[in-house]
Amino acid sequence: MSDKNFDVIVIGGGPGGYVAAIRAAQLKMKVAVVEANHLGGICLNWGCIPTKALLRCSEVYHLAHNAESFGLKIKGLEFDLQKIVERSRGVAKQLSGGIGHLLKKNKVTVFDGFGKLEGKGVVSVNGKDKLSAKHIIIATGARARVLPGLEPDGKFVWTYKEALVPDTMPKKLLVIGSGAIGIEFASFFKTLGAEVTVVEMMERIVPVEDAEISGMLEKALTKQGMKTIKNAKVSKLDKGKDEVTAHIEGKDGKIEKLKFDRVISAVGIVANTEDLGLEKTKVKLDRGHIVTDGYLKTDEPGVYAIGDVTGAPWLAHKASHEGVICVEKIAGEKDVHPMDKSNIPGCTYCHPQVASVGLTEAVAKEQGYKVKVGRFPFMGNGKAIALGEPEGLVKTIFDEKTGELLGAHMIGAEVTEMIQGYVIGKSAELTEAEFMHTVFPHPTLSEMMHESVLNAYGKALHF
Repeated sequence: MSDKNFDVIVIGGGPGGYVAAIRAAQLKMKVAVVEANHLGGICLNWGCIPTKALLRCSEVYHLAHNAESFGLKIKGLEFDLQKIVERSRGVAKQLSGGIGHLLKKNKVTVFDGFGKLEGKGVVSVNGKDKLSAKHIIIATGARARVLPGLEPDGKFVWTYKEALVPDTMPKKLLVIGSGAIGIEFASFFKTLGAEVTVVEMMERIVPVEDAEISGMLEKALTKQGMKTIKNAKVSKLDKGKDEVTAHIEGKDGKIEKLKFDRVISAVGIVANTEDLGLEKTKVKLDRGHIVTDGYLKTDEPGVYAIGDVTGAPWLAHKASHEGVICVEKIAGEKDVHPMDKSNIPGCTYCHPQVASVGLTEAVAKEQGYKVKVGRFPFMGNGKAIALGEPEGLVKTIFDEKTGELLGAHMIGAEVTEMIQGYVIGKSAELTEAEFMHTVFPHPTLSEMMHESVLNAYGKALHF
């Protein structure tokens, strides 16, 4: 039985689970991972990574289409959808194999199968093998939410999985939901030539983002030819022989019927908590998600939960960081800080990109802050103009009283790479003074981060 007794068992091998396992192994604990499908989880196999591979292809296609603006001539430009998909799947496969190598390197034992709690300190694998450990970490992730009447069928109505391996290039595509997943797929298919319509229930697209950034993104997508319908819902889908008729209901109750080749449903996610044996424990659920404290403990002694199964924000980097916090707390490491969700950045890889951290301007004001807001447009940046990417904005929000950075919001080329500068500053509790005194290299897009801070205090040099 010695090979089935562990210090830590992690149920789920996604970006939260495998990172937790590796960190536990580094801290000299004997670790097992139980994974029912594939190492790397949804993110690596069917989410973050393969979508970025698709989006990179569409980005290259977009640049090639606009080659003449760079003094280049390209004739007979075409794309091969099957090869685009094959490249995306190959990237995911390569990285999934890499996770297996990392776990083996760190002497983590991997069990293929479905893990379930079977009493205190016991996890069964496929209802058969029983493993034991003092500490059990639930990292089972989440799956696509399915709305009644909009059930995916794999042919006309797609979830993110079918959208990642499309069997055809839609001529007319409906995307339901304008969060990161919906907008990224909308951007990919629009760039490759599809006529795309996005339906959003809220009053603006990417509704979690700052209103100003949201408005700029909608303007950019509209300029590209994308149609957005806000304050509306898809109440019904009628499937025909070769098309789908969507009943789009507006805020006034009026219904517009539009025809599409394919539909992508991107209306949120549901935590994977079923059949885990939670009903026999003190683990609490809130709106389907496992409730934890700042160190990821549940109300059941020895049971922890990390990642999407614990609720928003549903992001891989949040899951990984929670895994590290959880394991280091278990190991008794010093200076372990509880998760601060206000310091978690969010990125959307559409064209143009969107990235943010912290409070939006509206939320900051709602919370009673008197704010100083800085803005700097891409049009004022030499590197952005040289790249042929002059559309965008860097926006920063400070507490007027203390100089604390409350939030940063960006739209434009490579902002998903730049946002981390503000994340570091926010996590380190830097004020406007430290940002102002920092020397930013020239010519770079990052100079706009400096100028935005300067602008908040009336000191911008190039605006």
